Amino acid sequence: MPEDPVKELQELVDSLSEWLRYQRRLGWRGVPGKVAPKIQEKEKSADKILSLEEIRAEMGDCRRCKLYGGRTRLVFGDGAANARLMFVGEAPGADEDKQGVPFVGAAGQLLNRMLTNLGLRREEVYIANILKSRPPGNRDPEPDEIAACLPFLDKQIKAIRPRVIVVLGRIAAHALLGTKEPITRLRGHWQKYHDIRVMPTFHPSYLLRSPQERHKTWADMQQVMEYLTGHEET
Repeated sequence: MPEDPVKELQELVDSLSEWLRYQRRLGWRGVPGKVAPKIQEKEKSADKILSLEEIRAEMGDCRRCKLYGGRTRLVFGDGAANARLMFVGEAPGADEDKQGVPFVGAAGQLLNRMLTNLGLRREEVYIANILKSRPPGNRDPEPDEIAACLPFLDKQIKAIRPRVIVVLGRIAAHALLGTKEPITRLRGHWQKYHDIRVMPTFHPSYLLRSPQERHKTWADMQQVMEYLTGHEET
């Protein structure tokens, strides 16, 4: 007469349960689930370097700080996606706010002339600001506004991977370098942002008001060009 199938199944379950208890005593934690792979995928996603187009799409119609309500256009950046030289200013002004392009007003015209005198075209470099929206009355950016925008600038820098960043003015230097040193002490001295060389110098708008200081920024840019020339990519 065949054994009772219910009893046989019960004995099998009991045996399996006993085996599992024994394995746990030995330190076995069970079959790995899908939690770990998901965590790894999140880490890989966080480390992914986005393109400029993807970063701009991520910003969308940005409302991460209070400035969105008073802006005309978001000013993302302008120039070559693979630029060896990147300029970072403070924030858009009235002309930039209207056109959606950084450094197109009087300060931008001075920057363009400086690039020309250095033998560069604007299309060869990349230009951005700490803030993407214009502060009312061109006031200084506030800490919460910088905190909202700086992660996107960081992503832009990672996407472009410039050899040198030139920070224009006190506010840009303080925000990017995390320092409170006066720009008069910072300018002309190499700094680092992650592994990228940074040259702080005066903002073009300051040079418009103080043309006698232009020779200092010119000297700073000579250092930049000497470094880039000495590290030409073959």
